[in-house]
Amino acid sequence: MIHVTCDLCGKQVTLGEDYRYVVKIEVYAAHDPGKLTEADLDEDNMEAVSQLLRSEDEPPDPDITAPAYKNFRYDLCPSCHKKFVRDPLGKDTVQKFDFSKN
Repeated sequence: MIHVTCDLCGKQVTLGEDYRYVVKIEVYAAHDPGKLTEADLDEDNMEAVSQLLRSEDEPPDPDITAPAYKNFRYDLCPSCHKKFVRDPLGKDTVQKFDFSKN
């Protein structure tokens, strides 16, 4: 038998009796391509390609070549689902300090 618990509150969700919700989140680096100019089109890139081919023997820098991608999956009970849909980034639940005037 499969046991599912809410990843937010820890409540046991009974399959077939209770609703459960799945939240999937993908995080990746945004890529905004630069503008292509006339100078880019006029430039001869054969030397740059040649250097790139010669440098294939060197190990690549993992910070540059590794894509910044991560995915998450969470099971939520109905009440946590309502909370999540109302405030998906948790902005309202962040503790706000109310300092007294001494």
